[in-house]
Amino acid sequence: MAGQRRALIIGGSLGGRFAAHFLRAIGWTVDVYERSAEDLAGRGAGLGTHDALMRLLRRIGIETELDLGVHTQQYILLDARGSVSCRLGYPRVMTAWARLYRPLKDALPAQHYHPAKSLVGFSQDRDAITALFADGSHASADLLVAADGPRSTVRPLVLPALKPDYAGYVAWRGLTAEAEVASEDRALLFASNAFCIPGGELAVSYPVPARDGDLRPGRRDYNIVWYRPTGTDALADLNTDASGRRHEQIPPPLIRPEMIAAVKADARALLAPAIAAIFARAEQPIFQPIHDFAAPRLVFGRVALLGDAAFVARPHIGAGVTKAALDADCLADALAAHERVDDALAVYDRERQRAGDWAVSRSREIGSCISAEVAREAMPSAAAAGARAERVFREYATLHHEVRDWAASADERQSAELTGRRADR
Repeated sequence: MAGQRRALIIGGSLGGRFAAHFLRAIGWTVDVYERSAEDLAGRGAGLGTHDALMRLLRRIGIETELDLGVHTQQYILLDARGSVSCRLGYPRVMTAWARLYRPLKDALPAQHYHPAKSLVGFSQDRDAITALFADGSHASADLLVAADGPRSTVRPLVLPALKPDYAGYVAWRGLTAEAEVASEDRALLFASNAFCIPGGELAVSYPVPARDGDLRPGRRDYNIVWYRPTGTDALADLNTDASGRRHEQIPPPLIRPEMIAAVKADARALLAPAIAAIFARAEQPIFQPIHDFAAPRLVFGRVALLGDAAFVARPHIGAGVTKAALDADCLADALAAHERVDDALAVYDRERQRAGDWAVSRSREIGSCISAEVAREAMPSAAAAGARAERVFREYATLHHEVRDWAASADERQSAELTGRRADR
């Protein structure tokens, strides 16, 4: 019986939580296994929301009438002097990672969440799959969903020859309390998504809920994401701590003080004064190397890749969480419509492959404006630099509408597929 089916979800972040709720809604027993022993609510900073994400939250019973974030009304492009050189009216709701994670966490019964469980392998046959964990335990089910993010432990087991590609740039992130933002800048910046586009670089900034979720004016945070070309040697230097030890991804407290000082000095030289001042006040700027990856397929027997475990899209389309939720929704709908798990997974593989390929491809196109070659070019005239920045800004700003259409078209195809399937039964 379908109601007795069981899924193991590897990864307890947002994608894994969405998958758990959607599968539970169709009657499956679900257990979530997370390698971290810590609560994940403190991870992440700013996120944009989309209509599809709101719809999917409502579908699993999470109230969206409560404010998820800060409402912005426009996109603005700031020049080097801090003047608004271009303005587009695009209302958005900018939220924080924890503000989505907490309700998803609270809605899942605690007995079905297993922290400090690192997957080391699995075995499967036609009828079941068994996950093996580092502590020697194991669990069996009808399906294993890999929702363990861009550094997935499942993906290398099914695609051992493939790994994410470094895009040639990093994202520096700074989070500053609203009280630290100059009073004369707050009215504009806390109503806007603000862009600075020096040659070969891109900075995107916006208000978000405070770390504790507070949305009251004066108590929120301001988030800056600054994409900067960084060669592999420079990246290795950034990942080297004061003792000389090189990390794959250095923990933020170990970033060398001179690296922080240098990037703050660059901010003052390259970014609009208000944005540079906010970035300089950030207590602990961090950086994230940008990678991308597109899985050639999502299904491997009874293993299904989901979210960033399947496709690592550069952050520019701002829809990583929405895509993971859409993946989970599609998987659950397909399983509900098909008696055989294999048939359902074939639908999931086809539909979400198409969606993931678009996300990776489009984010690469947008990211092409972040270029070491452009950064090294001779200084163009102010008019030429402004015209180039405006072209990048307008293309980036319209992504919100592209993502809306992308999500809607996926919904339409999925509904048509399932309607046809139910009519045949």
